[in-house]
Amino acid sequence: MSNSYNPHEEIMHIVDKAAQLLGLEERDYTQLKYPERELKVSVPVRMDDGSIKVFEGYRVQHSGVRGPYKGGIRYHQNVDMDEVKALAAAMTFKCAVVDIPYGGGKGGITVDATKLSKGELERLTRKYTTLLFPMVGPHIDIPAPDVNTNEEVMAWFMDTYSMVNGQLTLSVVTGKPIALGGSLGRREATGRGVLIATREIAKKVGLDLKDATVAVQGAGNVGGTTALLLHREGCRIIAISDVSGAIYNENGLDIEDVVRFLRAERGRLLKDYDAPGLVRISNEELLQLKVDILVPAALENAIHEKNASSIGARVIVEAANGPTTTAADEILQKKGVTIVPDILANAGGVVVSYFEWLQNLQSVKWEEEEINRKLENIMVKAFHDVWSMAEKHGTSLRMGAFMLALERIVAAIKLRGITF
Repeated sequence: MSNSYNPHEEIMHIVDKAAQLLGLEERDYTQLKYPERELKVSVPVRMDDGSIKVFEGYRVQHSGVRGPYKGGIRYHQNVDMDEVKALAAAMTFKCAVVDIPYGGGKGGITVDATKLSKGELERLTRKYTTLLFPMVGPHIDIPAPDVNTNEEVMAWFMDTYSMVNGQLTLSVVTGKPIALGGSLGRREATGRGVLIATREIAKKVGLDLKDATVAVQGAGNVGGTTALLLHREGCRIIAISDVSGAIYNENGLDIEDVVRFLRAERGRLLKDYDAPGLVRISNEELLQLKVDILVPAALENAIHEKNASSIGARVIVEAANGPTTTAADEILQKKGVTIVPDILANAGGVVVSYFEWLQNLQSVKWEEEEINRKLENIMVKAFHDVWSMAEKHGTSLRMGAFMLALERIVAAIKLRGITF
């Protein structure tokens, strides 16, 4: 990550602007500019060759004004404190946008997870969990999966926490395997939320999803699920990508086959997939395709100042966290591109995490149909709340989302009478 770009400062810049538009005084929200807690830990791990390697780990608790801290844990070589702080702050606003009783948190370890064996990953996770133990808990801070972490990692986290805690504590994390208190519908939840947001924005801009052209950047859990669900809704997915590059077919890819191939075994990449009529393009070329809808579902800053003017999509639905920089945002707005922001579009994951937590606390299990119905209700309401706020103030959907969230958080601060 370049020294000139600070993702936390970018978010705070948006918050300042949202506060101005709402007519708030700085003292109303100044505490939101600073995380409540930042923890940095050294995580020693015995590697398979017998050596000891020490990794840097983080957990940031941004705001607990509206409820326990909530946010994922990512394993990535680019993880640093600024990134984790920015993602924790974004979680605070995301939870407020969909109006669930959580604050924002985030965690991560600076590690290339692809270079670790399963045993090394497990030992890394368990040691990290013991170091976080005093800071997390079912009513304090509830982690979840993120980049390069999954159900299995959450099972290790939950088991380690339970052993240190002296009792089985299913509700300490979400995104767990179904057999260990995980929720039905959780794995597809973020992608399903992106589908709902896409469907709602299509209605607003007069776009028929039947045969609408879509490009999806990212083919992991979120990108793959989003592509599948949009395809089943009638969209034509003409391109999808992963770290190995992108594949393109102007007549539409057989996305069911693509995703089936990728999910057949761990580590499969698009560079090894082949089908008639398929053209290989770069990730950058995918972003520039002339499509109705672009879904960035990879990492941050995919759309930036240098490539924003080349974006060919009419609508962007942000499935990833922070895929568009502030500078790119301004360029795209001038171009007339409609953007459904990440803190609204990809909130399906945290909504169903909330459902999982509720089920664990009450020792009940909801049917998938009920979960999807509840998710639909929350996402549709959040979309229309954001749309109304943006329309009322003549601003973008991103600013509308931040204004809505900030209004709710500041109301909680005032009602609680938090003093310094």
